[in-house]
Amino acid sequence: MTGHHEESREEFQTRDDGRTPAAGEARQPSVEASGPHPVGGGPSGPHPVEQPWEPLYRDPSESGPHRAYPTHSGPHRVDTGHSSGPHQMDPRQPGPHAPGTRGVVQPPQQPRGGQRQQAQQQHDLSSARLLRQLKRPPQSGWRRAVFVASGRTLNPGESTADVRRRELIVRINQPLHDCYKIAMLSLKGGVGKTTITTTLGSTFSSLRGDRIIAVDANPDRGTLSQKIPLETTATVRHLLRDANQIRRYSDIRSYTSQGPSRLEILASEQDPAVSEAFSEENYRRTVDLLERFYNIVLTDCGTGLMHSAMKGVLDLADSLVIVSSGSIDGARSASATLDWLDAHGYGELVGRSVAVINSVRPTSGKVDLERVSSHFASRCRAVCRMPFDEHLEEGAEIELDRLGAGARLAALELAATVADGFQHTAGWTGSR
Repeated sequence: MTGHHEESREEFQTRDDGRTPAAGEARQPSVEASGPHPVGGGPSGPHPVEQPWEPLYRDPSESGPHRAYPTHSGPHRVDTGHSSGPHQMDPRQPGPHAPGTRGVVQPPQQPRGGQRQQAQQQHDLSSARLLRQLKRPPQSGWRRAVFVASGRTLNPGESTADVRRRELIVRINQPLHDCYKIAMLSLKGGVGKTTITTTLGSTFSSLRGDRIIAVDANPDRGTLSQKIPLETTATVRHLLRDANQIRRYSDIRSYTSQGPSRLEILASEQDPAVSEAFSEENYRRTVDLLERFYNIVLTDCGTGLMHSAMKGVLDLADSLVIVSSGSIDGARSASATLDWLDAHGYGELVGRSVAVINSVRPTSGKVDLERVSSHFASRCRAVCRMPFDEHLEEGAEIELDRLGAGARLAALELAATVADGFQHTAGWTGSR
């Protein structure tokens, strides 16, 4: 018997290298923290151990009953043998919750109900819940008169027209992440294309916070520079000549004129012999320079689609605005413009275009404008109508404040319709 105990004691000696004993190698004794028999005791239990167990690991910051001592009671135990169970751990292997520690049982993290209560309190104290929701003040009509006469104490609320106007302004201010280039086209002169270009650009610049510029690409002495107060005699030709010296917005500002609405205009050469040399390459260089400093570039094109710069205009355009008058010949010319674009591979651009039926003179009622609108609606993305306005008919500098109520609302609708195409642009890559 004595020899048997000595042989068993040698079999269960602890290895110094910490490896798991292989078959036939000595193993450490199994220590159970619970059960009917004490450690090393019992007729059927493991052989007794001469030396008591020391703590495997103790974190100084750890407190409470969760310790790595094998002598605590409960269902958790530390087993160095091959016993099975869901709550066993080998003291020679790192614990599952603390890499690098040996046999440390980490307490579970309990959810904090105070965070949920704090979030609820912040929601209860939000300004949207505590402040009374006031009606928006009216902007026009008898509602506005009553609101002002009562010292702003009697608020009848917005009218249907005010709500419509506010919705249009929201659409106009849609985010724009790239330089959006709009080409204004018409095969027929005298349909108010330059007037629509200035009105659209002025509406954008008066409501949006970014920079808007209109470029006169008409080879036949364009009149775009006559629609706003002239601040400089510089033209697009001077801009291209000094392109290498332009580094910031203040440099390019000396070549443009700015109107009351903040719309800037880059004029063309007034000498037709010089402006005729404005080629596709020159236009591309101009746009490449402008898109570094402006968010929207409108190009007032001439009536000749075969002009040398027209290919560059169409290739770079994100959208087209086809301008037609309310007359039969004006509608036919605008439709012929769409036909030419379809025949030359710009069908997709036509699908993104907006047609504008501009009443350059009072309508006689003989032309069915509804059918004209239906014709262009079947070919373009949208159709807008600009009513006759005495201020626009003057042909002088355009001021939005002098527009009639109908033309002012039509300008908002046109700008909102064009702005609906901003979502198709890519991310902004220019520098400011």
